[in-house]
Amino acid sequence: MTDLRIRPAVHADLDIVLAFWKTAAEGTSISDDRAGVERLVARDPEALILAESGGELVGTVIAGFDGWRCHLYRLAVCPQRRRQGIGSALLAAAEDRFVRLGGRRADAMVLVRNEQAHPAWSAAGYGPQEHWRRWVKPLTD
Repeated sequence: MTDLRIRPAVHADLDIVLAFWKTAAEGTSISDDRAGVERLVARDPEALILAESGGELVGTVIAGFDGWRCHLYRLAVCPQRRRQGIGSALLAAAEDRFVRLGGRRADAMVLVRNEQAHPAWSAAGYGPQEHWRRWVKPLTD
């Protein structure tokens, strides 16, 4: 994949990213709206990482670092472009970012039902931690 370009998102990308997630991402999030993604990019301009090929968006990952933990969200690759190294390139960019920021361990939000993604995460060196459970509370309606 020689024409793959990895870069941080900018505000002009946000509508394209949101439309992309509707077809390429598994599941939805309460933050999958323009305001949510704008807050992400405003707070941490390098957190939303894009992969482009031929000027077209083909993948995304959110590499969030809060100063303590490294969190991966929204790893999504265009369904027609999967198994071409795009996800691996995005993860490498995210992990490089974490290392530059002083991060020591990354975790990924992966839906249990997204069984298609499990082998990819495993191949990248990630594994489930069965002794942890995610507890959530919506802060808005």
